[in-house]
Amino acid sequence: MNYVIPIITLIVGLVGGFFIGVFYLRKQLEKMQNDPQMLQKMAKQMGYNMNGKQMQRAQQMMKNQPMPGKGQGRKRKS
Repeated sequence: MNYVIPIITLIVGLVGGFFIGVFYLRKQLEKMQNDPQMLQKMAKQMGYNMNGKQMQRAQQMMKNQPMPGKGQGRKRKS
């Protein structure tokens, strides 16, 4: 019994942390779609310097791409 409770607590903590992390990341991506400065900042952190036309294209691509976990799963090849 001394080993069961810590193991269960660890598993619950890992699962809870995973879902909180996914929720936070999804919210950040949604914000980035609407905020060009945030998108520009992320691009600079990755080493890219985007001009206005590239920024518009990136925002358009993000808006057209469905968010994972929103009922749009990965499609299987037939």
